[in-house]
Amino acid sequence: MLAAVKKRGGLRLSHFIFAAFMFMSVTLVYVWFRISITSIDYRIAEEIHRRDSLMEENRKLKVEIATLKSPHRIESIARTKLMMCYPERDQVIFLK
Repeated sequence: MLAAVKKRGGLRLSHFIFAAFMFMSVTLVYVWFRISITSIDYRIAEEIHRRDSLMEENRKLKVEIATLKSPHRIESIARTKLMMCYPERDQVIFLK
C-alpha cells in the first residue's frame, strides 16, 4: 500500500514537473517571439526614418535641379562669365 502511495505521489510530481516544463517552454517561446517582433519594429522604424530622409533629400535635389536649369540663371552666366551677347541681325543665318 505504501508503495502504491509513493508511486501515485511520484506520478503526480512528474506530471507537475512536466507541466511546469511545458509552461516554461511556452513562456520562453512567447518571450523570444516578442523580442523578435520588437527588433523588427525597431528596424522598420529606422527604415521609415531613412526613407523620409531620402525623400527630403530628393525634394531638395529636385529644387536644386530646377534652380540650375533656370533660363535666367543660364543667361546671366553666359553674359557675365562667358561674355556672350545676343547676335546682331546680320549674324543670324536661317537654314531651310
